[in-house]
Amino acid sequence: MHGFLPFSLEIDQAFIAAILTVVGYSINDTVVVFDRIREYFQIHPKRSEEVNMNEAMNSTLRRTFSTSLSTFVVILAIFLFGGTSIQGFTFALLIGVGVGTYSSIFVATPIVYDTYKQVEKAQVKKAAK
Repeated sequence: MHGFLPFSLEIDQAFIAAILTVVGYSINDTVVVFDRIREYFQIHPKRSEEVNMNEAMNSTLRRTFSTSLSTFVVILAIFLFGGTSIQGFTFALLIGVGVGTYSSIFVATPIVYDTYKQVEKAQVKKAAK
């Protein structure tokens, strides 16, 4: 990233630690969303999958965005006011929190929904034969 960023961004142990931290953060966020989806399927078994997943997502959005925004603000403050030795670490965390939140909400759940529909369609085809 030499020439693109106004600070040194080396891939060192701190950068790798930041990436692993963000992966854990994203996985935790995804687990919370999927747990809420599972909970809605148990509470409302007669609703369609689409409605249950949509309601579960809507119920976790405020929590997810609040957590991500507060984490992002703290990391941004550390990035701006911290020393140069920690800028690579905090930069990776800043990017990771944004990408992790996006993937938990807008990528993981639609993939699960599409996979669920494909499995359901395959089961219907198998039963018809």
